[in-house]
Amino acid sequence: MMIDNRGNGMRYRPLGGTGMEVSVYCLGAMMFGAIGNADHDDSIRIIHTALDAGVNFIDTADMYSAGESETIVGKALKGRRDEVVLATKVHFPMGEGRNRGGNSRRWIMMEVEESLRRLGTDWIDLYQIHRPDLTTDIEETLSALTDLQRQGKIRAFGSSTFRPEDIVDAHHVSERRGLGRFRTEQPPYSILARWIESSTLPLAQKYGMGVMTWSPLAFGFLTGRYRKGQPVDLTAGRAGLAPSRFDPALPDNQVKLDAVERLVEVADQAGLTLPELAMAFPLAHPAVTSVILGPRTLDQLTGLLKGVSVTLDDATLDRIDEIVPPGTNLVKEHGPWTPPTLADAGTRRRPVGDRSAA
Repeated sequence: MMIDNRGNGMRYRPLGGTGMEVSVYCLGAMMFGAIGNADHDDSIRIIHTALDAGVNFIDTADMYSAGESETIVGKALKGRRDEVVLATKVHFPMGEGRNRGGNSRRWIMMEVEESLRRLGTDWIDLYQIHRPDLTTDIEETLSALTDLQRQGKIRAFGSSTFRPEDIVDAHHVSERRGLGRFRTEQPPYSILARWIESSTLPLAQKYGMGVMTWSPLAFGFLTGRYRKGQPVDLTAGRAGLAPSRFDPALPDNQVKLDAVERLVEVADQAGLTLPELAMAFPLAHPAVTSVILGPRTLDQLTGLLKGVSVTLDDATLDRIDEIVPPGTNLVKEHGPWTPPTLADAGTRRRPVGDRSAA
């Protein structure tokens, strides 16, 4: 069974301790621009449809389509800026050359100005560090963000896809140095990727952080498009970009497809589509504030909005737990952030000549 309040419209929740209230659906803008929907007018229609449906939370990033996503969002918000809690992110390289990425004060102070320009706004409600940067002292990053907050260019700041230990370290430094602190975390979370239930979500509750989760449809596996026994075109769409994620012959993908078949049965018995079940699942966790949906087309958005008020009852959640136990991660790409040091053998080995036994 499930509780269906679809006629009651959008729901809203506090965004951690920021004092801001946001819709339980956050419109992700990653697919607006060259990598998704390159039609600016159509993308703007999608944004306006979401706003008209009660969505007041939009998340983008400077690196989405090399800044084009921010530009599109800025165009869409002309005349409607005050309606929206606007979030963007910084970290990944932008353009050629050194020092044009990362979490240094130098880059953050430069790039926030570019994001403000592209977004056509004087302030950003939530400025997020897109990934950790082990080459930059976290105090350096938090100090820069605190200064931007005091200048009024950002209202709050948060992290995205940080490891639990990085979140703890950041809060410790904030308290010890009297700096502003991460008010939100943005991790991947879906029925097929539940690892954050072990540490990240309890930490968010401990620190009073808002949580906005991404990829609730698990690379599309929870859309119903990929089913066991059905062929997959590994040359087109998402599968064409990363065939190993979707090749049904691979054991890891077989496990996902087996889970999907059982989840389809759960959705059917609850009177839901599989995407509605998938979108409602993260919102059942008491630590989660909002779930990010990333439509490329208007039809995709309207389909997802139909289930915005669906909440899952305990019996349905228990069945999901039987299929994918709490803390389990079937989508390896949506596991904890992997530090670049793991790919560099030099960071794991003492220099030759300095390997004497302890």
